[in-house]
Amino acid sequence: MYNQTLQDIKEGEIIKGRVLDIPRDYVIVDVGFKSEGVIALDEFVEPINIKVGDSIEVYLESVEDQNGQLVLSKQKADFMRVWDRIRESHDAGELVEGRLMRRIKGGIVVDLFGVDAFLPGSQIALRQVPDFDELIGQTLHLKIIKLNKSRRNIVVSRRIVLEHEREKMREQLLSQIEVGQVRKGIVKNITDFGVFIDLGGLDGLLHITDM
Repeated sequence: MYNQTLQDIKEGEIIKGRVLDIPRDYVIVDVGFKSEGVIALDEFVEPINIKVGDSIEVYLESVEDQNGQLVLSKQKADFMRVWDRIRESHDAGELVEGRLMRRIKGGIVVDLFGVDAFLPGSQIALRQVPDFDELIGQTLHLKIIKLNKSRRNIVVSRRIVLEHEREKMREQLLSQIEVGQVRKGIVKNITDFGVFIDLGGLDGLLHITDM
């Protein structure tokens, strides 16, 4: 057992515990009190890696609930540990790396420093992405656009990153492009009067009479 007692541990603190058992979809944790705590397996970022005997940090929500049980949280412990880092990145406008974990309604859950963040579908790319599942498992540069500590809510955007990159490419292209140059492009849209071509940050029109 851990050398922790009710006298020196307070609710709202992060404490250490040891995994005793993993029956089905929850984890039983010993933190040195008279009773063990139970944590849902989905609170762990990579539940497949959790093993009996592992030492983990947990957040003590309540010493005793209505059933006389400890109330512990792994997600809250993880969140508190990385909150300052996340807030500093947000305030400085820095990009962060996040791994796209799973699809949910309206977007994708992202692993950001070990805690869950939300990437809305509208913020994934410059254009609509037909299949979010193709992105799962990728690690991307993202920008934090919204924070709420009390709700443990973190919203990130990839679209803003892509827009910034595209603007830099546009400025570079404008400084280099000249009349008479031959350049490669990607067809972006086809209309009755011509084709719009993406030159890499700048769109051009190829009129139907020039095809």
